[in-house]
Amino acid sequence: MSDVAAIEQFVNKFKALKTEVAKVIIGQDAVVNQILISVFSGGHALLIGVPGLAKTLMVNTIAQALGLDFKRIQFTPDLMPSDILGSEILDEDRHFKFIKGPIFANIILADEINRTPPKTQAALLEAMQERAVTVAGHHYKLDLPYFVLATQNPIEQEGTYPLPEAQLDRFMFAINLDYPTFEEEVQVVKATTNDEEVTVNALFSSKEIVDFQHLIRRIPVADNVIEYAVSMVGKTRPNSDTAPEIVKNYLDWGAGPRASQNLILAAKTHAAVNGKFSPDIENVQVVAEGILRHRIIKNYKAEAEGVSEIDIIKSLF
Repeated sequence: MSDVAAIEQFVNKFKALKTEVAKVIIGQDAVVNQILISVFSGGHALLIGVPGLAKTLMVNTIAQALGLDFKRIQFTPDLMPSDILGSEILDEDRHFKFIKGPIFANIILADEINRTPPKTQAALLEAMQERAVTVAGHHYKLDLPYFVLATQNPIEQEGTYPLPEAQLDRFMFAINLDYPTFEEEVQVVKATTNDEEVTVNALFSSKEIVDFQHLIRRIPVADNVIEYAVSMVGKTRPNSDTAPEIVKNYLDWGAGPRASQNLILAAKTHAAVNGKFSPDIENVQVVAEGILRHRIIKNYKAEAEGVSEIDIIKSLF
């Protein structure tokens, strides 16, 4: 099949996927879109929202609709790396046998990732970056596609371990979840307080998703679009000559090269989802908020004057 025909097929399958997810998840369209864009771009996503906004349900539903193996890890302060990676045990013949941990799945929901100490957070790093884990000197490859979706509760700071910048940078998107609108909440209450079972059909296989990920990487991008993405990321660095006043005044640190790579990958996927065969500057701007939000570090002045990350990102366009 030619790439053009493959993109047309992808558009249809993506629409069907959104319809399938909408059977269970009411509203939250932008959030679902960003999660799916990061899946097909081969990235990971960080969901930031207060409890009860159906973050876990959303990930579970998307995993079912994608036909992928799904595991949920609830992060707690006493969780050890071996609890997520797996460990070696002695079997009845007194041989060491490796028992796989929950990290061996296609989609991992890392629930409340900031509740666990840095050494357990770091155990996820290798899996996220290398798509492999090393336990007791043995290297184990993870099945593809592999996708970590972490959740974080922004209101509770007590007893939490904020994710270090190096780990935040591993997430392609940081997605903020807001409360539903009045109409959406009415629909949610109606749908969740009756006795009907909703079945979500699996529309993809693992191989199809990996094929679509390769297809998206083959999409050509004009040089001016790449230069636009790179210059936008460059403007977030306060010491840069091109940085606008708002960045020099309110940011301590800007985004690194991984932001530029992710902007282009996500723009390619966003273009493909909308039936375009090459992304333009508009596609880069649509995905910029989710990709840059967690990669820029505001200073105290920004906090004091109530300047948000979104205000700063908007000034870069």
